Amino acid sequence: MEHEVLPTHQDNNKPSNHSDGNSQEIEIMPIITQQQPIHSKPKKKFVAFASLCVISAAIGGLTAVSAIPYIYPVTMSPIQAENTSSITPVAYTANKTNFPVAQISKNVGPAVVGVSNFQSGRSASGASDLQEAGSGSGFIIDAQKGYIATNNHVIEGAKKVTVSLSDGRNLEAKVIGADPHTDLAVLQISDVSNLTAVNLGDSSKVEVGEPVVAIGNPGGDDFARSVTTGVISATNRTLPLQGEASFDLLQTDAAINPGNSGGPLVNYQGQVIGINSAKYAQKGFEGMGFSIPISNAMPTIQQLIKFGVAKHPALLVSTNDQYNAYAQSNNKPQGAYISVVSPNGPAAKAGIVKGDVITKINSAPIQNSSTLIHELYKNNVGDKISLTYIRNGVTKQVQVTLGEIS
Repeated sequence: MEHEVLPTHQDNNKPSNHSDGNSQEIEIMPIITQQQPIHSKPKKKFVAFASLCVISAAIGGLTAVSAIPYIYPVTMSPIQAENTSSITPVAYTANKTNFPVAQISKNVGPAVVGVSNFQSGRSASGASDLQEAGSGSGFIIDAQKGYIATNNHVIEGAKKVTVSLSDGRNLEAKVIGADPHTDLAVLQISDVSNLTAVNLGDSSKVEVGEPVVAIGNPGGDDFARSVTTGVISATNRTLPLQGEASFDLLQTDAAINPGNSGGPLVNYQGQVIGINSAKYAQKGFEGMGFSIPISNAMPTIQQLIKFGVAKHPALLVSTNDQYNAYAQSNNKPQGAYISVVSPNGPAAKAGIVKGDVITKINSAPIQNSSTLIHELYKNNVGDKISLTYIRNGVTKQVQVTLGEIS
């Protein structure tokens, strides 16, 4: 049986994938509302375990072999530098008044925008021009400076980005920064008159069963600021999405459809707790949408605003999870098999070589490339970590100072 997990922007021009009948597949594709047949990359296939754990943390992984070009840890503590915007997360308060959905829609709806991605194409006459490749959603996080948060996959490859506001304005937006490893992006519009910003909540306090509202533009501007309701179905979900967006996802049964990518998931206090990014789209499955927790996203968003890029600590190695099938059948320890070590990278400087199998980062066990990345994401550039690894049947330990990947 085949399963699809779709980042929530619609793409009608991507080819479909078919399973071989022996394995379950998870498929990642952008979920923007596709408008024109712009040349797009083919979908990538992933094997799904029962728990939807990731075999490969990098989009582009193979069905049986996970070959990751580099390890991209991204989770960072909040930026210590001076604030460059007026974005202020709202402190979580227990027993806070719950608003009715109509009031939430009235308060948050004006801060939700449509985002259109224009790419190079050819007109009917054969002339080269910009055409709308697809559209998604976003939300205003700083009304004074016109900053808008969305998903990277909504604006990826764009030659021009436009934003449609609730008051009918359609404005060109500047991409302040975009980060494919976290699937986050920040836009800015110059006309900041009469803008409304969202209130940001604390997603670390979210509880399973808590009611939520999703707002976005499924299908494009024709259905702008559609409101759907549901609950938090689960927290800390892992999916085969790229980078930070793979982990700690909020699962909800609020309807999330093509075009919802980048839109807010809102609690009943009217606070944004997530960025809607993916859905589990397979016949027979309903109500399985996923959001990047806002508390995880904000450090990266702040970095994009301040620097235009986000810093990523790295080991600079490639891994191959084909080892795990061999290890299981030969009673060997599970771990992340190192297939390539970048010369002069952090791992190389620490003495890690091809063929080593990493089994722990600090005290956390490593079972495959996915868990390796997840643990690395808990660190920052320049942090020193302890790697436990196996070489020729002998367990060893080494200290590694994490580098940075551009």
